[in-house]
Amino acid sequence: MIPRYTLPEMGAIWADAARFEAMLRVELAVARAQAARGQVPPDALAALETRARVDVERIAEIEKTTDHDVIAFVSQVAESVGPEGRYLHLGLTSSDVVDTALALQLRAAGARLLGDADRLLVALIARARAEAETVMMGRTHSVHAEPTTLGLKLAGWAFEVDRGRARLAAAVDEIGTGKISGPVGTYSHLAPDLEAEVLAALGLHADPVSTQIVQRDRHAALLTATAILGGSLERFATEVRNLQHTEIGELLEPFKTGQKGSSAMPHKRNPILSERIAGLARLLRGYAHTGLEDQPLWHERDISHSSAERVILPDATIVLDYMLVRMTGLIEGLIVRSERMRENIARGLGLHASSRVLVVLVEEAGMSREEAYAVVQRASLRAADERSSLRDLIAVDPAVAQRLSLAQLDACFDDSAFLRHVPEVIARLDGLAEGVAARTAAAKATVPDAG
Repeated sequence: MIPRYTLPEMGAIWADAARFEAMLRVELAVARAQAARGQVPPDALAALETRARVDVERIAEIEKTTDHDVIAFVSQVAESVGPEGRYLHLGLTSSDVVDTALALQLRAAGARLLGDADRLLVALIARARAEAETVMMGRTHSVHAEPTTLGLKLAGWAFEVDRGRARLAAAVDEIGTGKISGPVGTYSHLAPDLEAEVLAALGLHADPVSTQIVQRDRHAALLTATAILGGSLERFATEVRNLQHTEIGELLEPFKTGQKGSSAMPHKRNPILSERIAGLARLLRGYAHTGLEDQPLWHERDISHSSAERVILPDATIVLDYMLVRMTGLIEGLIVRSERMRENIARGLGLHASSRVLVVLVEEAGMSREEAYAVVQRASLRAADERSSLRDLIAVDPAVAQRLSLAQLDACFDDSAFLRHVPEVIARLDGLAEGVAARTAAAKATVPDAG
């Protein structure tokens, strides 16, 4: 991914040096297990552990000749060790090291994404609670429907992020799977108990039945989970973009001092962050598609997936990391124009109350639903065409005036009736907040004491 959308911590996980260091971790874990079984002499293991080094430039130099990056890596590390380097990569096939090291990288990247998602959840929960009573017009088909609150909207986003995080967490756990089972998964050179020991030491699951590789359904699941969560972020971003329309003007992205919106039009204040998130979500869907295409490899393996994965796995995690971090900042800095929300409700001429008038005419005035619907629709269309108040027009309709008192009619236009259950829904955020707090506490408990 280009530097513009790469945050330093996630980018470091995918640097060439990090990739080869992960591969070296695998190699050394195998050597330790072999030494415990008498397959590697103790002095050779000591040499491997103390002298093995990764030199990215030297690996690249050797690869110019070998045209095989794993062989170049093994050759370079063996050089750094000396004569005992011959015990490196003993009995292994390239994918034993590559796929297991990739699992380490993906697990690290996944852990960062899950932390990002939790930080976004914290921001959404806080804003949802703060805006629980900020009344705005709900819209369906981009047309005024009934009143809602901004807090309720944000609470829905929080629960969607939580679902996306749960999918991602399952995929991250599953992607932490390695294999040390040889050229076609038959353990022809190293025994299953060695694989179990090595992967346990690395904190990875063992693929119960592998071929030469860890099967790519796991990688497809991870990429699909990133795409779905990215699609949620795009949905939120699209809502911000819509509500920032000049004609609506209910929400605004943060706009820092010195920021410019247009080189030609100084008045412009554009929702650039939301648009950027929407665009990057398209990349995630493309990566997911490629991941699905990588599943049907030939026989025990081919390498048609390899070239694609060198792009899509780093890029997908880097892009989603960027999107989650930027969306968190957007939510924290979101500018809410509650006065504009009230103005837009008033511009609706009370048409949003048509559903309540319909119900009252049926339940309290004894009209058939068909008759009541026709009366309310006729008045509503006239109100919209004439830019008149629906309440005033419906009050003088003979069919209504005969059946409803003005007090009954006025109650239909009391917006608080639409929102009476909102506090109950907002309270459901408490469970989400408790889950985030528990995960955060557990994560802190696992961090070693730096002192």
